[in-house]
Amino acid sequence: MKTLIIVGHPDIDGSDTQQFLKAAAAEVPTATWRPLPATTGAATLAACDRLVLQFPLHWYQAPGLLTDWLTATLAQPAARTALAGKSLGVVATFGQSASAFHPGAGVGVSLDALLSPYQALATKLGMRLLPPLTVAQFAYADEAARRALFVRYQQYLTLADPASIAQQAAWWAKRLNQQDQPAAATLATALTARQERLAGLAATLHTVEEGTTLG
Repeated sequence: MKTLIIVGHPDIDGSDTQQFLKAAAAEVPTATWRPLPATTGAATLAACDRLVLQFPLHWYQAPGLLTDWLTATLAQPAARTALAGKSLGVVATFGQSASAFHPGAGVGVSLDALLSPYQALATKLGMRLLPPLTVAQFAYADEAARRALFVRYQQYLTLADPASIAQQAAWWAKRLNQQDQPAAATLATALTARQERLAGLAATLHTVEEGTTLG
């Protein structure tokens, strides 16, 4: 899967979050990192399978860099046509806690509500919107949280369905099998076997549910 990452951040070099994500993307051979401002033609969009819009929330919306790029790019009929049928991802970063984005909390509205325009955009362009990947308060994240984000971000760039447990397990098994260490190969085998058991349980549950419905 070829992924084009459009990064709408006004100060990428000064952002620890963006530098971290850039390092993670650099390990994905099929991902292209493109900071704004930049001109993106229809041919570039046609060559990717997934378009990821990546930006910090500034006053609860994307920076002007990104909206300007969208305006200029989508003014091209060929660009709109090139995006049809592809997947659209959104990576939003912010300095507040995730718990603040709830009705009655500090922000007062949910992240889903703030990012809902991208669902409308995906629908208009005939794209499939992925569940957004949100990064809250990166500066306060400990090492374990950063390692987890590193993995989640790479999976977001490469998996057809980043939320799928089956695809996440397959991703881990593939990565471990690439390591030239017996322990890694053993863990990969265990992950694959676990996933097969989960798939069997899911099939059984589906059969039981169908029987209950038909009964």
